[in-house]
Amino acid sequence: MQLHGSIHPSTLASCNSICVPHLASTKFSHNEANGTLAQLRAAEFVPPPEENTYKFSNRGQVIESSHSSQRHNGTRPKFGNRRGVYVRRNPKEATEDSSEQALHKHIWPNEEGEGELLGGLPWPQRRAAITSIQMTENLSDTLEWVGENLQTQDLNLVLRYFGRMQKWQEVSQLFDWMKQHGKVSAASYTSFITLMGKGHQTRIALDLYCNLEDEHIKSNVFVCNSMLKCLISNGRVETAFKLFEQMKEGGLNPDIVTYSTLLAGRVKARHGYSKACKLMEDFKGTGLKFDSVMYGSLLALCASHNLDEEAETYFQQMKNEGLPANEFHYSSLLNAYAAKGKHEKAEKLIDDMKSAGLVPNKVVLTSLLKVYARSGLFEKAGELLAELDVSGQALDEMPYCLMMDGLAKAGKIHDAQKIFDEMKAKGIRSDGYSYSTMISTYSKIGNIEEVKRLEEELENIKGKYDLVVMNTLLNAYSRGRDMEYVMRTLKKMDKFKICPDRQTFSILISYFCKEKLYDLAQRTLEDMQVRGHRLTEELCSSVITGLGESGRAEEAFKLYNQLKSNRHTLSKVLHEKILNILVSGRMLKEAYTVMKANAKSISKPCLKKFVIAFAEAGNIYIVSDVFKECHSTGCKIEQDVLYIALSRYIEQGKKRELIHLLKWMKNQRYELASSTLNSVLKKLRESGQSDVAEMLSHEFTSSGKQVMTL
Repeated sequence: MQLHGSIHPSTLASCNSICVPHLASTKFSHNEANGTLAQLRAAEFVPPPEENTYKFSNRGQVIESSHSSQRHNGTRPKFGNRRGVYVRRNPKEATEDSSEQALHKHIWPNEEGEGELLGGLPWPQRRAAITSIQMTENLSDTLEWVGENLQTQDLNLVLRYFGRMQKWQEVSQLFDWMKQHGKVSAASYTSFITLMGKGHQTRIALDLYCNLEDEHIKSNVFVCNSMLKCLISNGRVETAFKLFEQMKEGGLNPDIVTYSTLLAGRVKARHGYSKACKLMEDFKGTGLKFDSVMYGSLLALCASHNLDEEAETYFQQMKNEGLPANEFHYSSLLNAYAAKGKHEKAEKLIDDMKSAGLVPNKVVLTSLLKVYARSGLFEKAGELLAELDVSGQALDEMPYCLMMDGLAKAGKIHDAQKIFDEMKAKGIRSDGYSYSTMISTYSKIGNIEEVKRLEEELENIKGKYDLVVMNTLLNAYSRGRDMEYVMRTLKKMDKFKICPDRQTFSILISYFCKEKLYDLAQRTLEDMQVRGHRLTEELCSSVITGLGESGRAEEAFKLYNQLKSNRHTLSKVLHEKILNILVSGRMLKEAYTVMKANAKSISKPCLKKFVIAFAEAGNIYIVSDVFKECHSTGCKIEQDVLYIALSRYIEQGKKRELIHLLKWMKNQRYELASSTLNSVLKKLRESGQSDVAEMLSHEFTSSGKQVMTL
């Protein structure tokens, strides 16, 4: 499977996924496997059972699904009461004697084949085979040599091992081999899809899932949950929700983790709360009960959308149902208060927490600091930061970042810099967030030289970058319209193999449009789609506008149609924008299709502009159809426009179309002024169509008046 994917070379931001190069080809012999085991005997090479469970963080969030029914807690699981599995009576025996001979005695069965078997081979032999695969530099040869002797769960263990080592090519190579040899299970698919999500290869995972022929595996709740999480963690939230509907139609019985995963996708999404409410209605219909994790997701969702009252309601509802609130729930509610600066409620919540017997931990106190900083209470925030420092809970940069961010937004840039310098003086290790905060601060006031200095300082300290810092730098240099440094930043992303996300593409597209580099903007949109991100109106609108202004109406219309093909509900503004672009570009046939499909949502001034242009130069055979569509929206056709159309019919000798239009006008009770009528009659006689002129004069002139009512 191909794992590479990059921004178009012309954007100078080729961002390939991590690929581990193969070293010289090596083939393990039977004895070499023993030697490898001697070196790695203390490593944890124990294949877990096939049952799936979920692991939760101390914040109540789902952080990963595993395939073990046991919590290892840093120790090896003991396989008792499982028929056919080799039972290791004393795991420490292998390490008590460091000699090769003692190790060999323990690992390899004696001639009588002591030890319980699984699939005909004792566990020590399978462990040796597992180790040889994990350590090989020639995976295909090693699989051919020992792969057939291993069971599916053994290979699943190796699959997850490669994932932990971020060996994405080996993950794909091994999984392909497993499929070809019929050694896959639901747990195999769950592991592979999860690892593809971590490797940002959503397209590979999605193609695999969609092409699954085994309906039992395809509807397996663990497989489905891993697929949804893969999409959501890589920003493809809408795709995940559409796939969820298809999964239910295919037989999925979603569990509480399914809904918790989907809720997490709405945390940072636009209009995420309203969409989450619809999901909750679906959840209630399943008969499943809310638990602490679900409430935690809802509280985080409310906090991210600044909905403190809704967060309070869910928090109280959780307590009423007898579910205990943990530090994560309190922290989320504090974050909701922070957005509105409700420091009094935040302080009361801390008191309630203490009354419940909980001691505010670092996460909770950091959230309280955020409340103070967002409320402008910098003295209280400073005191709390000092307390965290004294208690040893300010050992990372996050509390300092919150303080710096609050000061910067209040215009106290000097004070923010002072906190930043204090943090560095204390030797607090930076993961880049504090630098991102200050870079963003200086870019907003146009101090690009300070941005460059901070970038250089960060590179000297860390020697590398992450996506957050790269996006911040791109945004800063784009804001300062510094093309050289925008390109340099993109090259660094390529150098450090940092994969772009939706925000990266958004920054680049906005910048290229601002610089009128529409070719680069279009290519960036294409690269964005290749990376698995859907087009959005917000991103495409500026490109469509720019293409229209530069006289490239055809390309603008193509992009508009791409948005439509993605089943987007486009806004009235965009329909009008593309209609005006098409009219200006004299693409009247295409403009008519846009107008006909969206006539009722287009403003009257925009419709009138289109109707005039079409009456003057549009397909003469459908001019009357355009008039009818426009009239059906309540937009009346003006006298001068009617005259233009009638004149064209007369000049081109379209007698049938002329009579058809006149009859329609009469049925709709349009009136022609005497000057317009006389001009039409004169044109008819001059063109040799006296019979039509006489018919028109006889049928439509009433009571000798020089006005006709049609």
